[in-house]
Amino acid sequence: MLIVIFLVVLIINILPAFAPPTWMILTYFQVQFNFNIYLLALVGTVAATLGRLILAKLSNLILRKRLLSVRTRANIDNIKDRILEHKRLTIGIFVSYALSPLPTNQLFLAYGLTDLPLRYIALPFFLGRFLSYLFWVSTVSTATLKMAASQLARGAYIGSYYVIVQILTLVVVYLFAKIDWQKLFKEKKLTLIKE
Repeated sequence: MLIVIFLVVLIINILPAFAPPTWMILTYFQVQFNFNIYLLALVGTVAATLGRLILAKLSNLILRKRLLSVRTRANIDNIKDRILEHKRLTIGIFVSYALSPLPTNQLFLAYGLTDLPLRYIALPFFLGRFLSYLFWVSTVSTATLKMAASQLARGAYIGSYYVIVQILTLVVVYLFAKIDWQKLFKEKKLTLIKE
């Protein structure tokens, strides 16, 4: 069963949008099969981290190297340089974000656009998500777990709010590639690059 959980979590974490939250999947399996919480969180975290790294790599290979113009890639390199200048702060931000239940697919899409090494985001994400999954799965009451599991089984996570949030976050990734980062950093002006 752990292999099934691993594969399900891996696949949903490769998806760029419209996947259910991993903590909800893990909660479903916890309610159904009463796993050791630490083992379940570890399996989920390894699969989620691997899936997100694959997503970032695909973002790099497909979006950055094949679809983005030279000018857009050069623009994104400004944010890459800024991240490299502030590695510790960046790692702290990634850990903090991974501790939250917020979706990270668009974060990894944007990270893949920067062409930065995946090691800068892998360990912070792993640590943050492991703690997050432990917290969310272990502290939720049995009644809430059953409700979340039944909602997942019915596909309730795909409501209008969820769809709107997913679309908006994809727009944010698009804008991430179009913001003139050099002008923002040097002149403190928010503008979009022109192709």
